[in-house]
Amino acid sequence: MQIVIAGAGIGGLTLALMLHRRGIDCRVFESAQELRPLGVGINLLPHAVSELEPLGLLPGLAERAIETSQLHYYNKFGQPIWREPRGLDAGYPLPQFSVHRGEFQMLLAQTVRARLGEDAIVTGRVLESVEQDASGATAHFRCRADGALQSVRADIVVGADGIHSALRRQLHPTGDEPRFSGRMLWRAVTEAPPYLDGRSMFMAGHQDQKFVCYPISEPLRRQGRSLINWIAELSVPGAELPATDWNRQVDKSVFADRFADWRWDWIDIPAIIDGAQAIYEFPLVDRDPLPRWTRGRVTLLGDAAHPMYPIGSNGSAQAILDARCLSDWLAQAASGAVRTPEIALLEYEAERLPRTAGIVLRNRLNGPEQVMQMAEERAPQGFDDIGNVIAPQELAAVSLRYKQLAGFDPATVRKSRGEAP
Repeated sequence: MQIVIAGAGIGGLTLALMLHRRGIDCRVFESAQELRPLGVGINLLPHAVSELEPLGLLPGLAERAIETSQLHYYNKFGQPIWREPRGLDAGYPLPQFSVHRGEFQMLLAQTVRARLGEDAIVTGRVLESVEQDASGATAHFRCRADGALQSVRADIVVGADGIHSALRRQLHPTGDEPRFSGRMLWRAVTEAPPYLDGRSMFMAGHQDQKFVCYPISEPLRRQGRSLINWIAELSVPGAELPATDWNRQVDKSVFADRFADWRWDWIDIPAIIDGAQAIYEFPLVDRDPLPRWTRGRVTLLGDAAHPMYPIGSNGSAQAILDARCLSDWLAQAASGAVRTPEIALLEYEAERLPRTAGIVLRNRLNGPEQVMQMAEERAPQGFDDIGNVIAPQELAAVSLRYKQLAGFDPATVRKSRGEAP
C-alpha cells in the first residue's frame, strides 16, 4: 500500500511516522519551498504525548520543551479564578509539553527523513487536485520552482494541508467558508525572567479581552530564563476577515494600549509585549464541521478536516490523534482485516469526525476558558474570593467536562494505555 500525504505539518509528519511504524509506504508533499522552524508555541497534551511515545520522540521533546506543571486562570484584575495541576503533576502517566511549534515540526521532519529516507518529504509541491478510480488515486501537484505539474499515483491520498486545504475545497467546493469570530489574536515570543514556577501556563481576562502566556524552552529554563509564548486577544467590533494574509506582522500599537495597566505583583504584561521582536496578527477563525471528510480513496486530517479555535490547547493534539486512528485503520486494510482501503477511511471518519466536531463547537463556547467569562459576567468589578462568585465544584466541572470531550481526562488516558483508571 502506498500513501500520499499532502502537507508536512504536525499532522502529516506524525501520520508518516505512524504509517512507517506499521510497515506502510508513504511520501509527504509540502507546498513550502523548504521546511523552516516557523510559528510560535503549542501545547501537547498527555493523550497526544502518549501517541508520540511509541515513535521514540519523547527524549527529543524533553530536550526542547517545557514540562508544564500548572494552568492558572485570572480575571482582568489579576485575581485568581481557578488553578489546576497539569501533566505529571496532575497524576497523568506522561507530561504535557509546551514547545515552539517550529522546533517540534523540525524534530518530526528530521525523524521522518532519518527513518523513511531523505526523499520521504518533497518540498515546493502545491496540491491542486486529486483524481481517483477503482484502483487508486492520483494527486496533481504544481512545482513552485518551475511551474511544472507533477502527478503522483497512490492507493490513498490524505489532505493534511491545513485550514486552507485544497483537498477540502475540492471535496466541498461550496458552503464551506471560514467562520470569523470577530476576535483578533496577536502572537509572539519574548525572552524574559521566569514567572510563577517557570513551568506554568496562565490565562487572564475574558472572551473579549484576554492574555495567554506559557514558557516553551527547556534549555532557557535551565539557564534561569524563560522564552514566553504569548497571545493577546481582543474582540474588534466591525472587523472583517482579511481576504488573504492571515499571518501578518504588525506593530504592538495595534492592541497594546488595551493591556497597558495589566501589571501585577507576579507578571508585567506590558513588558512582555515590549520585549517581542516580531508580533503576528491572526483572525480567530474556524469552519463549520463537515458532514464527511472522505470520498473514495481520499480523506482529510488535522486542520484540513476540523479547523478549530486555539482554545483548550487542543489543535495539535487532535491532529496527532487523527494520525493514530487513520494509521491503525490503514494497517487493518493492508493486512486484509478490513476489506478495502475505502472502508478503512470510512471507519476512520466515523471514529474521528463526531468527536472533533464536538470540540469545534465547544471551543466556540470558549471551552474550559469559559470560567473567565463566568467570572466577568458575575463579578465585572472583581472579587475578594472567587468562592463567593463561582462554587469550586462548578469550576471543576467545567474543566473535567472539556477534558472528557477532548479525550484527555486522566482516566481516559490511562485506559488508552492499558493502565488501571
